[in-house]
Amino acid sequence: MFKDLDPLLHSQLRLAIMSLLISVESAEFTYLKEKTNATAGNLSVQLDKLAQAEYLTIEKSFKGKKPLTTCRITSKGLQAFDDYIQVLKEYIEKR
Repeated sequence: MFKDLDPLLHSQLRLAIMSLLISVESAEFTYLKEKTNATAGNLSVQLDKLAQAEYLTIEKSFKGKKPLTTCRITSKGLQAFDDYIQVLKEYIEKR
């Protein structure tokens, strides 16, 4: 029997966000927007969903006079991502 995939990570955009954050210490909103080709509104909504699940943290500050949003993956998010990948591997191996 197959284990369930984490529905929070099964979204294409949320999976892309987590995949990007895995390899960096932190990422600015503009970087994530550029890399995912998401609209600002959609990216913001998906980041909020991941933050509510405690998969990432969002820090809002200013860079000069411009707002700056920085995201970091949490240990819970890293574990969820690793678990998601493991379940995908099990799907592939059971073909």
